[in-house]
Amino acid sequence: MLKKVWIYFLLIVTSFLVFFPVLYAFMISFMSGPEILQGRFFPEAFKFDNYAKVFDRLPLLKYLVNSFIVSLSVMAGQLAVCSLAAYAFVFIPFKGRDFVFFLFISTMMIPWEATMIPNFFTIQKLDWLNTYQGMSLPFFALAFGTFLLRQHFKTIPKELQEASQIAGLGRFAFFWKVILPISKTSLVTLGAYGFLTTWNMYLWPLLITTNSSVRTVQIGLKQLQSQEMSTDWGVVMAGVIVVIIPTLLLLFIGQKQLQKGLSQGALK
Repeated sequence: MLKKVWIYFLLIVTSFLVFFPVLYAFMISFMSGPEILQGRFFPEAFKFDNYAKVFDRLPLLKYLVNSFIVSLSVMAGQLAVCSLAAYAFVFIPFKGRDFVFFLFISTMMIPWEATMIPNFFTIQKLDWLNTYQGMSLPFFALAFGTFLLRQHFKTIPKELQEASQIAGLGRFAFFWKVILPISKTSLVTLGAYGFLTTWNMYLWPLLITTNSSVRTVQIGLKQLQSQEMSTDWGVVMAGVIVVIIPTLLLLFIGQKQLQKGLSQGALK
């Protein structure tokens, strides 16, 4: 009993330490400039003036819509491309399959900064600057996502494929009607990963956008810090809270699915 109490105490303390920056940002979002300079932790009153200023100073609602469109597009693209690639690497025999897979996985060692300029020139040649497809398409082929789904697909009994062939199902029908329904957990994990990483992306949207028509929330937060010589941190933190709400909701709702999906392919 004492051991269990001690474990829960450590979990509560570490959880508080991890979540403290978000909690402090939430408190600052209700403070005025003088209150922040005084080093207070709790505001004198919970007023929503800073939140109103965020939407007055920036087209934040437009940025939020843009972020949702780009993040959902990348999520859908990664699920389609990675699941099909993982299916081919597991269920379709061809010469050099393992070599091609390890060559594909080796791209994870190439830093994103090394491919950014070639990707930019490609998007520029396609005349996709300031477009949703320009911000989302380069991220559809994800080596990590293919590896994650391949590890799960390898745990699926080969007898299912043989039974589907006897039942007259083609390869795509077997993939669509059998593989995907029993891989929901891994697909949810990959979808959440793709959504979160795209939502928090800053450099690529900044590089290929020149106006606010398709810019995302991360660029908007940076604009809040650079609009004036003296940054109004209460307004900035209000913007931060608005931006992180979707990601926190996604993590809280899908926490069990994420944990299960990341470990599912590790053990047979």
